[in-house]
Amino acid sequence: MLSISATRIFFLRSTTIRLSSSSSSLQFFSNPNRTLFRPFLHTSFKPLPSSFSFRTDHTMATSNAKSVHDFTVKDAKGNDINLGDYKGKVLIIVNVASQCGLTNSNYTELSQLYEKYKQKGLEILAFPCNQFGAQEPGSNEQIQEFVCTRFKAEFPVFDKVDVNGDKAAPLYKYLKSSKGGLLGDGIKWNFAKFLVDKEGNVVDRYAPTTSPLSIEKDLLKLLDA
Repeated sequence: MLSISATRIFFLRSTTIRLSSSSSSLQFFSNPNRTLFRPFLHTSFKPLPSSFSFRTDHTMATSNAKSVHDFTVKDAKGNDINLGDYKGKVLIIVNVASQCGLTNSNYTELSQLYEKYKQKGLEILAFPCNQFGAQEPGSNEQIQEFVCTRFKAEFPVFDKVDVNGDKAAPLYKYLKSSKGGLLGDGIKWNFAKFLVDKEGNVVDRYAPTTSPLSIEKDLLKLLDA
């Protein structure tokens, strides 16, 4: 009952629908024997091995990581930096940009927090990112010069990274999986902030528009712990 002129065949349980290439009409064929096409399915679809498992990018990034301290990142000169070196420190991890409407207020307030609390154990880790409005187009050297000259920032500014998508830095995949945002895990814009305790656990996440000074109370709780 099958025709070689058929261009498409759909199998719906016990009924086969054939679209004929010579006619726009539909023809239905009853198939009381549900095993009729079993050899076809067996030859076209092979079972997955028992060891196979589906994994999201978050799972792949976090499968072996228990804290932020398990990651290694690149500094602005391409050197490896082990975040385990920050054990015992409270961290603010933030994606930064030089040409954003939030640049001035965030860099200014982050610098104020760092100056005020660095002796108590605060570290701010800034990661340039060009994924939002292409507002961080410069090289690492240009970014460093901008931050140091305009804002006198003393906290480290690392290598430029992606924070969303398949090429997102493993650290950011971990941060997002640890603390999702209101509208999903993805970073929404420049200057999203993650607060990390002395053991490397992600404690809180703040929107790009959240003022750094407004999280001072949360920061103090961790510094005094």
